[in-house]
Amino acid sequence: MSPKKSGKKAARALSDATMAAASVTPPRHGPRRVAITGAGTINALGHDVASTMAAFREGRCGITQLDFRDVDRLSIQIGAQVHDWRAEDHFNRQQILLYDKFTQFTLLAAKQAVAQSGLCFEGVLGLSAGVVLGTAGGGLNTWDENYRAVYEEGKNRVHPFVVPKLMNNAAASHVSMEFGLRGPAFTVATACASSNHAMGLAFQMVRSGAAQVMLTGGSEAMLCFGGVKAWEGLRVMSKDACRPFSGNRNGMVQGEGAGVFVFEDFDHARARGAEILAEVVGFAMSSDAQDIVMPSAQGAERAITGALRDGGLNPEAVGYINAHGTGTAANDKTECAAVAHAFGHHADRLMISSTKSMHGHLIGGTGAVELLACIMALRDGVIAPTIGYQEPDPECALDVVPNEAREAQVDVVLSNAFAFGGLNAVIALRRV
Repeated sequence: MSPKKSGKKAARALSDATMAAASVTPPRHGPRRVAITGAGTINALGHDVASTMAAFREGRCGITQLDFRDVDRLSIQIGAQVHDWRAEDHFNRQQILLYDKFTQFTLLAAKQAVAQSGLCFEGVLGLSAGVVLGTAGGGLNTWDENYRAVYEEGKNRVHPFVVPKLMNNAAASHVSMEFGLRGPAFTVATACASSNHAMGLAFQMVRSGAAQVMLTGGSEAMLCFGGVKAWEGLRVMSKDACRPFSGNRNGMVQGEGAGVFVFEDFDHARARGAEILAEVVGFAMSSDAQDIVMPSAQGAERAITGALRDGGLNPEAVGYINAHGTGTAANDKTECAAVAHAFGHHADRLMISSTKSMHGHLIGGTGAVELLACIMALRDGVIAPTIGYQEPDPECALDVVPNEAREAQVDVVLSNAFAFGGLNAVIALRRV
């Protein structure tokens, strides 16, 4: 075939693909509604959504003694670790050579979410479907293993796949390849707000018509010697438990895992008869522009009120907030002040809990696991508790749903994420 004919054939193929994409997402006036039609997770509470929600209802704690190489050299030896994890049960040898633990977690959660959604991305739908995920550490286990090999064991070579294994976008790329997602695909890294930023951006893309379906959420696997040793230096870690909002709280506890969701054009989901778990209705971001580690109540409040405004929601419509609630003195009182200012008198009627007390702080992946508690509140009328609560703090004088889950019907919920660097991201969901 001549270069001229080959070029014409390629141009026709490109034109066909463009027309197919347009047929998947026909023009529509105004913003689209966005449904959640699938969810998946693996974390210290369970290897799927059902077991995680059961743990939320029971107020079960997933924080245990850490179990990995050189843990005895750490001063912090507790964490919400995913136990009974065997990569070979889920992936073949070649895949394990390519997948860091955070990618493994992501793929497992993504497969659960897509299976629940019932979507198939073969054909034209794949052209208008994408993935945006959050992570802070990316392939930290791979960094840790290879630094050890080079510096401690004196090896002069590392595996050729080290770079594609450790890069922060690895999980998003592998998810796109697994399902044939040919639309937007990228990773967001904004420390503890990474997942919320990723999910908020996915929401905006579906709402605007830039994509018909987005897989979104986040993952983290920082529980290795180097990961925990680095966090020890901040002196914000607890040696015994995570007790958000409790007067005797003494720091955060790290966790690991992933949460992935299918965000889909609402009309598309309804037309195909999909089960809709919740509707995403609002999202807002803000920057404190103030301090790299100390949070600002004003910055957090602007993100909260911005999410309400974006969703066209009255503050009184909100019944539950899944708090950032890390268990550090600075974060908890700052968040409570932000909620009190944003909601005024209604703050006293709000339920606000931190599920980090159970699954730990997954850093870049934490907002994704926490969104499960928001969905449970809307669908099942069960509010996940803040466990470990022992004594009141006058600066956290809100209803923090202490120690036991509560039955309550709510129509609108918020999920808060406030990160180092002063980066805030809040998502609003509504019951369908």
